[in-house]
Amino acid sequence: MKRVIIFGGTGEAMAIAAAIIDANKRGSTEYEFAGYLNDTCIGSSFDNYPVLGGREDIPRLIEEGYYFINTVYKMDHQRERKALFESLNIPLDRLAIFVHPLANLAPSVQLSPGCAIMSDVTILSDTKLGISCRVGHGVFIGHDTNIGDHAYFAPHACIGSDTTIGDCAYFGFNCTTRGNLSFGNFSVVGLGSVALKNVNDYEIVTGNPATFQRHVRDKPE
Repeated sequence: MKRVIIFGGTGEAMAIAAAIIDANKRGSTEYEFAGYLNDTCIGSSFDNYPVLGGREDIPRLIEEGYYFINTVYKMDHQRERKALFESLNIPLDRLAIFVHPLANLAPSVQLSPGCAIMSDVTILSDTKLGISCRVGHGVFIGHDTNIGDHAYFAPHACIGSDTTIGDCAYFGFNCTTRGNLSFGNFSVVGLGSVALKNVNDYEIVTGNPATFQRHVRDKPE
């Protein structure tokens, strides 16, 4: 099995680690979880799995044959976290594509390197996901949806069909979006919100129906 290192620690990284371990118990043999990458906790562990190094150790870890999944994102600082990840220059063929065996993906779905798809996810036909997208437990994504790099879908988000989603867009827990909409780069749909209109780059919308609240904090001037 390919040995996977997850960037991060508590939170999202541990959730994906648990999903890979659960997938192995269900018979999946493509990946096994090896440990974490975390600059501030080198030498420690999370849930008895070691932190195997920090950013400076990535060239060595690539030589040793590891694969990687990135979870180090933050809603208000997606732009800088994306730039940090890209500066690591990890070859695309070393970004794992993990799909939990209880996920339901149409045969025509296209996943790019680094994607992590959790259990009970449904993704319909002819949908494309960019590099390092994370799709949480119970998410639904409709057909003919085009998703950019580093998009995040929190558990039980529901995304309508024929949707266009930019890089680093963020969809909160239990949000719902109508079909035939576009969501810009670094846009955010808040938890429990219902988006009925397009959302521009860097905009945060919340509520039912969702309305503009503010721009993300690292929006360029």
